[in-house]
Amino acid sequence: MDTPLARELADLSSRRKALSTITVEFDGEPRIFTVSNQKGGVGKTTTTVNLASALAELGARVLVVDLDPQGNASTALSVEHTADTASIYDVLINDLPFGDIVQQSPESPNLLCAPSTIHLAGAEIELVSQVAREFRLRRALETYLQEHPADFVIIDCPPSLGLLTINAFTAASEVLIPIQCEYYALEGLSQLLGNIQMIQKHLNPELALSTILLTMYDARTRLAQQVADEVRAHFPQQVLDAVIPRSVRVSEAPSFGQSVIAYDGTSAGAIAYREAAVEIAQRGPQSAQNKGA
Repeated sequence: MDTPLARELADLSSRRKALSTITVEFDGEPRIFTVSNQKGGVGKTTTTVNLASALAELGARVLVVDLDPQGNASTALSVEHTADTASIYDVLINDLPFGDIVQQSPESPNLLCAPSTIHLAGAEIELVSQVAREFRLRRALETYLQEHPADFVIIDCPPSLGLLTINAFTAASEVLIPIQCEYYALEGLSQLLGNIQMIQKHLNPELALSTILLTMYDARTRLAQQVADEVRAHFPQQVLDAVIPRSVRVSEAPSFGQSVIAYDGTSAGAIAYREAAVEIAQRGPQSAQNKGA
């Protein structure tokens, strides 16, 4: 029977089949992404966790750095982050070695997490008086990666541009921006691009806006298509072909301490994040020289 549901199920089935045949090689050079958008509710943490899980499933060794005091990425990866857990706060403020805080997610031996705790909420103020305050994450991460190779490091940022986010931008080589396919999608984006250029100029010339991922896409609405077209027109090189649909499964997964890849790997959301992960892996690293922000 040719119904919209039947067509959707057939489409998901063929996309699943296509994904099952794909293999990706990783060369061992770490790609460090910061996932950022000053607009709240666009799917930063959801994107961080699900891309990390999808990349780990492809065979990449992935480290998630949870720089958001809310600790939602740590929760979604089932990583302990109670107040007395050694966390990214201790790395930034107390010079604890990065390796002392990294935990393995139960989802995969390839998926590691540097958790956030509630102490991180005060780190913005405490960082002000620290030596080399903008580079503390970068230096700790560089030391860690020399001894513990990773293919991807994905940093989940808080929504504001404070010292935590600046540390993420300084540590990363690539910026990934999730953009929701809804009203005001591009609101605040020019400010974010200005911030990236400021970081490039003063703190990290290697930083590049390499990747934009369209999230919360509802194919039933003309608005979603209009937003997608507008974003692609502005950023033709950076926008991924993969689009993340609005999905109940994606929303439910964190409450079970899982990514949607582990929670329901056959769902539309899981397939879309897998496709995005493959695309990111196949594109290879993007430099500031050939991708300018």
